Amino acid sequence: MDFDTIAAISTPSGEGAIAIVRLSGEEAVEIADRVFRSPSKKSLTEMTSHTIHYGHLIDPKTGNVVEEVMLSLMKGPKTFTREDVVEINCHGGLVSVNRVLQLVLAQGARLAEPGEFTKRAFLNGRIDLSQAEAVMDLIRAKTDRAMNVALNQMEGRLSKLIRQLRQEILETLAHIEVNIDYPEYDDVEEMTHKVLLEKAAFVQKEIKKLLQTAEQGKILREGLSTVIIGRPNVGKSSLLNALVHENKAIVTDIPGTTRDVIEEYVNVRGVPLRLVDTAGIRETEDIVERIGVERSRQVLKEADLILLVLNYSDELTEEDEKLFQAVEGMDVIVLVNKTDLPQKIDMERVKELARDKKLVTASLLEEKGIDELEEAIASLFFSGSIEAGDMTYVSNARHIALLNQALTSITEAIDNTEAGTPIDIVQIDLTRTWELLGEIIGESVHESLIDQLFSQFCLGK
Repeated sequence: MDFDTIAAISTPSGEGAIAIVRLSGEEAVEIADRVFRSPSKKSLTEMTSHTIHYGHLIDPKTGNVVEEVMLSLMKGPKTFTREDVVEINCHGGLVSVNRVLQLVLAQGARLAEPGEFTKRAFLNGRIDLSQAEAVMDLIRAKTDRAMNVALNQMEGRLSKLIRQLRQEILETLAHIEVNIDYPEYDDVEEMTHKVLLEKAAFVQKEIKKLLQTAEQGKILREGLSTVIIGRPNVGKSSLLNALVHENKAIVTDIPGTTRDVIEEYVNVRGVPLRLVDTAGIRETEDIVERIGVERSRQVLKEADLILLVLNYSDELTEEDEKLFQAVEGMDVIVLVNKTDLPQKIDMERVKELARDKKLVTASLLEEKGIDELEEAIASLFFSGSIEAGDMTYVSNARHIALLNQALTSITEAIDNTEAGTPIDIVQIDLTRTWELLGEIIGESVHESLIDQLFSQFCLGK
């Protein structure tokens, strides 16, 4: 499949040691050759693939030196896109990298769309759609565990399993075709029903196993939305800083200091938390603080995990009890802070209110209790099962939705078979399951969906 030659900056904008401009396409080498001059005076077209060369970029119009660069030459098909690829390593900086990009664009390259390099890898058959999506998961990974899940998917672990399931369905469909083509053989019909139930039950079981990993996989991919709540001045901002290991929030003795929602990503025992510090939830006449309180109530509704902070040196108040009511039915960890101060809180009442919720005591000032809190967070959502390195995790929302639809379809096929429904009706459910699984790896997917998926990628990838 032939495409035009594209170019883009593949490194983040800003100042740095180096920046990379990437070209891919049929004319990538020729375009680079027009502007690159090496000390050997050899043409890039004569140089060996997968080599790197020192030289200068020259503006053909003026003959002036544009940049001093290292140029990586990679000829297809053994490249990321399966096309000729050139990567120009220049000095990091907005001016230098943009001058290099404009130079190659002036020689006939087209500015790449977001994700177009990975899209070409997919369209050229180097990777399937699930592997392409894993590329962005890898870039956005917040923890080692999230990165390992993305690596496994990018290497094709999920794709291999999906293809095996589709093959099982194809074999079953072949048996059904025999039954339809040769209805006079009773033993063929009996054998077909038996094989159908065995194969369909196997596919159903494997889809269920994948969906069991979906909740954990989605958390690893997107982060666990975690909200810190409590009355003003109980230590919410101190907790945020303790988990992030930086002073991100203002910590004072003045109630109501946090006027807005502060958000930060933090890695807790391999679990990525999207940590939100909220304005203290209380009745207030301060207009600015009241807006913060309303925002706090909103993020509370959207949270996956609540960290409810109480003050060990204060008596329980009506506001504290209302917070317990507000988080009823949610995943909550109760943290009683400031144990370095004299006790005034009724711990027996706290235990009554917490019921089956996890309860941790701490002194954030003395850095005590943080390890216990981190362990409580990790065990609440993963219970150690995330350590199983041989598991295939599903983390992509699109994949999860398709697997749920496929499970419904294969279950209907099993139910209809057991109910004695004509075999050609069952065939429709099986075919639908096969198509839905194919959408995960891109073997039966609309072009508009492909465009939408790759538009979410960063430019230059």
